[in-house]
Amino acid sequence: MPEELQDSLEEQLSLAAQLEEVIATEDKLAIAEFLNDQNISDVAELIYEYPEYEAQIIASLSIHRAARVFKILDLAEQKRIITELPPFKTAELLNELSADDRTDFLEELPSSVVRELIKLLNPEERKTTLSLLGYPENSVGRLMTPDYVWVYKHNTVAEAIETIRRFGKDSETIDVIYVIDQEGRLVDDIRIRDIILSHPEKEISELMDERVIVLHADDDQEIASEIFKMNNRVALPVVSKTDKLLGIVTIDDILWVATEEFSEDMQKIGGTEALDEPYLDTPLLKLFRKRVGWLIILFLGEMLTASVMGYFEDEIQKAVVLAMFIPLIISSGGNSGSQASTLIIQALATGDIGIDDWWRILRREIISGILLGGVLGIVGYVRILAWHSIFPAVYGEHYHLVGLVVGFTLVGIVLWGTLSGSMLPLLLKRLGADPAVSSAPFVATLVDVTGLVIYFSVAYLFLKGILL
Repeated sequence: MPEELQDSLEEQLSLAAQLEEVIATEDKLAIAEFLNDQNISDVAELIYEYPEYEAQIIASLSIHRAARVFKILDLAEQKRIITELPPFKTAELLNELSADDRTDFLEELPSSVVRELIKLLNPEERKTTLSLLGYPENSVGRLMTPDYVWVYKHNTVAEAIETIRRFGKDSETIDVIYVIDQEGRLVDDIRIRDIILSHPEKEISELMDERVIVLHADDDQEIASEIFKMNNRVALPVVSKTDKLLGIVTIDDILWVATEEFSEDMQKIGGTEALDEPYLDTPLLKLFRKRVGWLIILFLGEMLTASVMGYFEDEIQKAVVLAMFIPLIISSGGNSGSQASTLIIQALATGDIGIDDWWRILRREIISGILLGGVLGIVGYVRILAWHSIFPAVYGEHYHLVGLVVGFTLVGIVLWGTLSGSMLPLLLKRLGADPAVSSAPFVATLVDVTGLVIYFSVAYLFLKGILL
C-alpha cells in the first residue's frame, strides 16, 4: 500500500476514534469544538462512516461549516439529515445554503416536502428560491445564484473596491465583478485583479473590453459545461432575453453537473435508464422499472437473431460446420460496434466532435473497420488451418473454404459494426435524442442480427455448389 494512502487511512481511523470518544462525553461544547477543527471533507467522511450521528454532527457544527458539509453530501444523506434535524435547525441550515445549492437540493424532493421546507425560509431567501425553481429542470437558471457583486461603468476603482468590501462577503465569488447599466443590463465583466491593480481614480469604463461571455437562464446545463470548459472561467454571468443580469453560475456547480451527466451516460451505455439517486438508495421496484424496459427491447431484438437463423436453416443443415462459428462471428461484430459506439459517445460528450464531423468520422471508421476486420480475419483463417492440421475431421475436406468464409465475414461484420456503432450516436444526436441511448448492448444486438445475414451471404458465395 502506498505510504500516503496508508497515512490517510490511519488519520481517518484516528478521527473516527476521537469522534466516538468526544460523543461519549455528551459534552456539546467539546463535540462542536472537535468538529469545527476538522476539514470539511473529513467531517463528510465521518458522516458516511457514522450515519447514526449524522444529524448530531451537522447540528454541532457552526452553521456556516454545516452548510458547506451538507452541500458535498450525497442526496440520501441530505434527505435523512433534514428529516432528523429539529425544525429550527433545518430552517437555519436551509437559509445558510447558497441559493443555487438550496435549489439543487429541493428539486430532488417531492413537491409536498418542498412546500413545507420553503415555509422555513426567510422572505428574501424564499423569493429567490421560488424564482430559481421556476426555471426549467436542467436549465442554467436552476444553477445560478443571485449573490454577486456589480458596479456601474461610471464608478471609479475606489468606489468599486468599496462596493466589494460592503457586499463581497455575501457573494458566491468576487473573482469577477460585473458591470451593468442603469437598466440592469450586463455591459462587461472585469477580473478583480485588474481593479485592485488600477489607480483609485480611474473609471471602470476604462478597464472594460466589452468581450463578455454570457449564459442564458433557459440554456441547458450541458451547454454551460461546454462554455466553461472552452473559456477557462471560474464564474459566468446569466442574463435574460433582454440581457439583464440575473445571476452567476460558478465552476463548482458545473463540476457537479459534469459528474451527474457522466454517471447518467455510463448507466445508459450499460443498457439501463439513468438512476435519480445512489444505487443502494434506489427502491427495488424503481430499479426494476429502470432496467426491465431496455431488457425487453434487447430481448426482442435478439429474437430477430433466432428468426434469421431459422431463415438459413437449410444452409445450416447442409453445412453444419457453419454453425460452429456463429458465436465467434456475432460477438466480433458486437464488440467492434460497442467499441466504436463508446468512443463516439465519449467524444460527443467532451465536445471533441460534432454532428458536422460525420463524414470525417465515417471515413476513419471505414479504414479502421477494414484494418481491424482484416486482422481478425487473418487470425480466424490461420486458426482454422492450424486446428485442421491437428484434428483433420473437424472442418472436413473443404476446410480452406470454410476458413475463407470466416475470414471475409469477419472483415465485413467488423466493418459493419464500426460503422453502426459510430453513426448511430450521431444520428440520434441529429434527431435530438441522447446519444448515450445507442448503448453498447443496443449496438451489439443490431450487429448480431445483421451479422448473421453477412455470414450466410458470404458462405453462399464461397460454398455454393460445394457444401450449399
